[in-house]
Amino acid sequence: MQATDLDLIKDAARLAGQIATSFVGKTARQWDKPDGAGPVTEADIAVNDALENMLCEARPDYGWLSEESEDSGERLQRDTVFVIDPIDGTRSFVEGSRTWAHSIAIAHNNEITAAVIFLPMRDKLYSAALGKGAFHNGAQLSISAQSELNEAEILATKPVMHADHWPNGLPDFTRSHRPSLAYRLGLVAEARFDGMLTFRPSWEWDIAAGALIVTEAGGKCTDKTGARLRFNNGKPLLNGVIAAGPMLHRQVLTALRPPSAAAP
Repeated sequence: MQATDLDLIKDAARLAGQIATSFVGKTARQWDKPDGAGPVTEADIAVNDALENMLCEARPDYGWLSEESEDSGERLQRDTVFVIDPIDGTRSFVEGSRTWAHSIAIAHNNEITAAVIFLPMRDKLYSAALGKGAFHNGAQLSISAQSELNEAEILATKPVMHADHWPNGLPDFTRSHRPSLAYRLGLVAEARFDGMLTFRPSWEWDIAAGALIVTEAGGKCTDKTGARLRFNNGKPLLNGVIAAGPMLHRQVLTALRPPSAAAP
């Protein structure tokens, strides 16, 4: 009997973890991608190749979008597509940190239907299937109930705090950071943090799995304008991300919008 998509990508994530942890982060051969796109290591490539072999053999009719594969555009002809970040947080991997992750998702008609984020060095596996809830190591997840932005703990980088983003004044939330975007979204779904913000263009493979995990935990995940996230785009970039519980998400959007012009 064919495994469900979620079972398949859970197995794939475990395989990815076995391969990645067989490399020593600081001594794994590494080089820089062109155009300042960041570092890549032999572990990224090994994981990518293994996942592509495993997943495309299991689902030959699915397309393929991965950070470490050349994008031919052929995926745009497919209704269903794997969206993969072999190692999210490569800099952390190189430094010997434990906060890098494997992010594996499946998009059907531009919507994520199955998702896994796996941190092998922390033995943390987040998973979700559309309409079936989100889980962390088998325990069901529920988003934070925090509704006040000024009392929230938010995962965000320093540039998010630039005053230019906040026309109504800089909110007084507590800012924290984790290097992996996928892990940040998992932590929000786990209610370890109340929300996650990034205003920079974000690659689909960094966000795809975490977006479904957050929404299946009861949260809301959109681009920075509040628009619905769509995946398997021609250029696989999203216009930033806001992830939080519904009421907190609404407060973030309100804080980001320019105040209404005064009545004459």
